[in-house]
Amino acid sequence: MSGANSVNEQRLWQRHADMAKLGGTPKGGVNRQALSPEDAAARNQLAAWAKARGFEVFTDAIGNLFVRRAGTDPQAAPVMSGSHMDSQPTGGRFDGMYGVLAAFEALEALEDAGIRTRRPVLAVAWTNEEGSRFQPGAMGSAVFAHPERLATMLQQKDWEGVLLKDALAETLKAAPAPMRELGFPVASYVEAHIEQGPRLEAAATTIGVVTAIQGSRRYIVTVEGEEAHAGTTPRAARKDAYAAATRLAAALYDATADHDDTLRFTIGRVEVSPGSPNTVPGKAVFTIDMRHPDDTVLADREAAIERLLAEKTAPCTASLEKIGAMPPTDFDPKVIALVRDTAQALGLRHMEMPSGAGHDAMHIASRCPAGMIFVPCERGISHNEIENATPADLAAGTRVLVEVLEALANR
Repeated sequence: MSGANSVNEQRLWQRHADMAKLGGTPKGGVNRQALSPEDAAARNQLAAWAKARGFEVFTDAIGNLFVRRAGTDPQAAPVMSGSHMDSQPTGGRFDGMYGVLAAFEALEALEDAGIRTRRPVLAVAWTNEEGSRFQPGAMGSAVFAHPERLATMLQQKDWEGVLLKDALAETLKAAPAPMRELGFPVASYVEAHIEQGPRLEAAATTIGVVTAIQGSRRYIVTVEGEEAHAGTTPRAARKDAYAAATRLAAALYDATADHDDTLRFTIGRVEVSPGSPNTVPGKAVFTIDMRHPDDTVLADREAAIERLLAEKTAPCTASLEKIGAMPPTDFDPKVIALVRDTAQALGLRHMEMPSGAGHDAMHIASRCPAGMIFVPCERGISHNEIENATPADLAAGTRVLVEVLEALANR
């Protein structure tokens, strides 16, 4: 039997249903944020499935979770696939989790087909890809690719002031696994993911052969004003931080508009202090997520943001903190070709496309040849509780994945 023919669509779908219970929301989505009890439960579930199949399970200093199927050459660097299990606060069942479960299904399919590979094949669940609780996102893969960043990342705090170091310790206590080297050598990496956009569905196409990931930058803007009584302080005398923040936000939306709608600009989180109905806000904080395929465009827009901070917030003051910056990532041409040729050989409609969203693959691509496989999601909706995909599409992407991993693992 081939690896592709051994992919079990029903098993893969049921594993998604089982994982969706861990942090499940009333609307059918998930709230399974990084290093939460729900995250620990998902780690334990994956580890239990892995141990039942006789696979090795281990973790590293940033909490990335690995499942290893041995190869015939124990000294060979492994081939790896995976994604993340953490979610947005109102996330969907497939974002990230599909990549983890597709990788695990690939290991099971290889095992069921009795296929031996020269290199070990690993499934990985990267820590804190979403960045909704701890900034920056794609943290686990970034630290794996650059271990020297570990100490800095461990000192990051969530919105409640909890240190990542402490949350990680609690998670590893709740979901224990043997500790292994951080950033070990990897021969190649392929990540499966739902597209999180509408192109595949619109084109009635099953497989997206991902060629690149656009660049991204993230910021926190802090506007400082002065608290005052809402009933007695004239508007002309106020230093209203929220009013200044809204002026700034409107100007930023205008400054980041482009005629071909390529630039992506999002203000995703806003906090106003002290948060009292009858107090003029003395502080407003909001996040910026900005993305474009051309890094020079991002640099130009960053300069515009810095200029507008001073122009639009008087009589308040404002500051800009850059918390993340990723240049565009081009995937390895040989991996791209292998994904494309495998989809073709399996008779699956496919198209080459860039990724608008960031993924863990963008960091691992700096360490080894890497690529990605997309499958459609309904109406392109993601980061939403109604996010949906079909069992057939998930299985089709996994069939491509297992064949690609087998080929890479025998090189």
